[in-house]
Amino acid sequence: MAFSAEILTLFPRMISGYASESILGKAAEKGLISIVATDVRDFAPGKHRVTDDAPYGGGAGMVMKVEPLVGAIEAAKARLPAAKVILLSPRGKTFDQAKARELAAAGSVILVCGRYEGVDERALSVIDEELSLGDFVLTGGELGALIVVDAVARLIPGVLGNSESAQTESFESGLLEHPHYTRPPEWRGQGVPEVLQSGDHARIARWRRWHALQLTRARRPDLFAKLELSKADVKLLAKTEAEL
Repeated sequence: MAFSAEILTLFPRMISGYASESILGKAAEKGLISIVATDVRDFAPGKHRVTDDAPYGGGAGMVMKVEPLVGAIEAAKARLPAAKVILLSPRGKTFDQAKARELAAAGSVILVCGRYEGVDERALSVIDEELSLGDFVLTGGELGALIVVDAVARLIPGVLGNSESAQTESFESGLLEHPHYTRPPEWRGQGVPEVLQSGDHARIARWRRWHALQLTRARRPDLFAKLELSKADVKLLAKTEAEL
């Protein structure tokens, strides 16, 4: 299954440069994903291709104009008629792994990068949904769009070298990941836990599960509260690390 994303932006080079690198670039070469950056300025009339204006009622800052933004959206929709149009906006629901899975299954998406103080409210008439990356402020929606595309693309079969990677990462099971170690076995007085070098796969799995549960409970109690713990998990949490 291929995944298509069209990103409507004032800075297409930012999107294109990132999309051509590393995992995303290789996935695009294989035809697994398609990422197109469209310049909203191409839909602005006049020699100067103005895309922003002062808001009615006054106030500091500029607002994205409705005509070029809707023109860009409608052109993208003509190319990807089944795609949902999503505006990156602080007013939207917070993007998470569940949403990434939903978009991956949908197969295509049109991401609109907000700028300035926001967009003309009338543009929302052609936008299906708003998404936020969290409770902080960015200069524009480009970085947010790249995060969405990256999170979604890695769920497309074949994009990651190891097909199990996406299934075992943080948030896929509702847990943070367990600690990881690699060579050398000793570094600045810190060693690798003996269990990970034991070759006992059942014991290793138990150790990893225990740490994932403990880390999630300590660092993300909000996630831990949503978990449906099995009887085995409850017993595991009652143990100390030495008892694993």
